Amino acid sequence: MPQDVTVAAVDLGASSGRVMAGTVGADRLELHEAHRFANEPVRVGGTLHWDILAIHRGMLEGLRRAAGTAGRLDGVGIDSWAVDYGLLDADGALLGNPVHYRDSRTDGVLEKVLADVGAERVYATTGIQFLPFNTAYQLVAAQGSAALAAADQLLLIPDLLASWLSGAHVAEVTNASTTQLLDVTRRAWDDELVAQLGIRRSLLPDLVEPGAVLGAVMPDAVAGTGAPAGVPVIAVASHDTASAVVGVPMADGRTAYVSCGTWSLVGLELEAPVLTTASREANVTNELGVDGTVRYLRNVMGLWLLQECLRTWTNEGHAPDLASLLAEAAALPRLRWVVDPDAPEFLPPGDMPARIRAASLAVSGDAPRTPAEHVRCIIDSLALAYRRVLRTVQALADREVDVLHIVGGGSQNSLLCQAAADACGMPVVAGPVEAAALGNVLVQARALGAVGGDLPALRRLLLETQATRRYEPAGSSADWDAAERLLWA
Repeated sequence: MPQDVTVAAVDLGASSGRVMAGTVGADRLELHEAHRFANEPVRVGGTLHWDILAIHRGMLEGLRRAAGTAGRLDGVGIDSWAVDYGLLDADGALLGNPVHYRDSRTDGVLEKVLADVGAERVYATTGIQFLPFNTAYQLVAAQGSAALAAADQLLLIPDLLASWLSGAHVAEVTNASTTQLLDVTRRAWDDELVAQLGIRRSLLPDLVEPGAVLGAVMPDAVAGTGAPAGVPVIAVASHDTASAVVGVPMADGRTAYVSCGTWSLVGLELEAPVLTTASREANVTNELGVDGTVRYLRNVMGLWLLQECLRTWTNEGHAPDLASLLAEAAALPRLRWVVDPDAPEFLPPGDMPARIRAASLAVSGDAPRTPAEHVRCIIDSLALAYRRVLRTVQALADREVDVLHIVGGGSQNSLLCQAAADACGMPVVAGPVEAAALGNVLVQARALGAVGGDLPALRRLLLETQATRRYEPAGSSADWDAAERLLWA
């Protein structure tokens, strides 16, 4: 019998980071939080940056606590948000703090690139949703900068942090697929497109698949974490959504998912990409997953809208209690106020309540006024967006689904889960909350030999060990039909 292993999952979101200690065996999957820390961007000189050294410090502290609590660590894996990167010089030193994807430097770049290269050409190989902050457009925006000129290599955020632990300079393929520089069919860099965009091919590191052992934790990192020397650093599905999809306890292929946090990623797991003209025109993405799978999905703005509203109200001096707000919102009539959550004005930080009021007024001539009314608007608008995306991806992939799994932080939001069930007309299974960390842990455990088998085998362990909650759809679809027409007719 394989022995149980205890591994550390570093799971970094756009607003917070956490280090989870996971113990895995043939019939065991336990997860404990070792450390959680804030991940707050910093604006310097007009540019929005990630505070990458603070993130690294939080990660090291989390690994130290995980090793101390568990008494041992058999592996470490890192997943994070996508598209952002650090630039390294020829000595491997970081050239400044990575720029945040919400920074305005990419304004107008996407349109220029597509005018020059063509949307058809870009989508034909990359299969990636056209988003203004994709790595490809960040690099085009950075052309002519001193940092890019001095750079010897680019590492995406989880790969950068893994390099500081292991010394390996690689790109894990699930995250690399979000750059819009990867050929998703070949699971290799699209050298022709890279050249067309004027990007130096030498910037892009070698690719590895999830499960690859990158090396042992280096001595300076050992000193910072208290972990024993020789602990392997393992490439997991380093895009947090790719790890979260591994952590969806789905039983068959008739399942859709929403990985819901700052962003909501709504889609299906497929065996091959969908690169049709209709898929491109619908702006659906084909991101790579574990074991040769494809995450066929669309990004929806997600709980960022709610997070920014809460931040704005707090800054105005009246910090509301979220649980009370959700309870008040649940008592309000649904679909009175709706907005398109993916409208570009909602992307940057700022006064989100004012933006929501303006958008709702433009849609229906009415606008939310109280915090609870804003919350009701956000919840209903997200549910409408989920409904729209699910109908689109089912049609384009020619696959019917009959259950929707919601994982991540949003799975704790009962109002959102019930609204999603009502809007989509199918049961919602909510949980686990820490799906990304669970997926991270499972890939490590398989690489270490503690568990075996394919993705369905890993998910059977989730089904046997993780609690979920089921929401049944209620009410008529007619109101949701009318609201959808109002927004997107």
